Amino acid sequence: MEKDHIYFVPGLAASSSIFEYIQVPSEKFEIHYLDWLVPESKNETVEHYAKRMCANIEHKDPILVGVSFGGVMVQEMSKQLTVKKTIIISSIKSTQELPKRLRLIKKTKAYKLLPVKAITNIENFSKMAFGKTVKKRVDLYQKYLSMRDKDYLPWAVHTILHWKQDEPLPEVVHIHGNKDEVFPIKNVTNCKVIEGGTHIMILNKAKHISNLLQEVI
Repeated sequence: MEKDHIYFVPGLAASSSIFEYIQVPSEKFEIHYLDWLVPESKNETVEHYAKRMCANIEHKDPILVGVSFGGVMVQEMSKQLTVKKTIIISSIKSTQELPKRLRLIKKTKAYKLLPVKAITNIENFSKMAFGKTVKKRVDLYQKYLSMRDKDYLPWAVHTILHWKQDEPLPEVVHIHGNKDEVFPIKNVTNCKVIEGGTHIMILNKAKHISNLLQEVI
């Protein structure tokens, strides 16, 4: 039996290790992970970046799965490849699904004030962390935040805020949590809802997501 090849793209600045709890039958599927590339310049277009990501796909008619910003990326990649299926998790299908606060950040260009050094030097921040909740979140960042290049984060934030996708692409499967704090579900249409799912549900709702992936594929 010929296997389907699934290519996973992680969330913004995250490593492919965020998919460590996702399980699909090995006799049916072969899993591949795509990690983020360093932007060629601060003005690299999402189309050109997606083309470079596509260069790492080695199989015909792949299934693309992306989380958060990775969901935006797999949609852009699907425009340049023949794919069997495009699945996004905790992401958006068009600019219409961006929440008002992110549209405001885009309009005011407040994202340019992001403390990139503080985010990329998470080890330094962790020394100052206090309280169990903060410590736990820092530990998560240390484990899953892999793209530390200083040019990546400003490029990625600018790209997602300025993504030019007025209408959803046809046949994109959208899996979304009803407790997502980054992309609130009230702005999202036509999705498969995971009850209690937050923006990091790929980690703590992995069994449910794994079952749903098999179902939609």
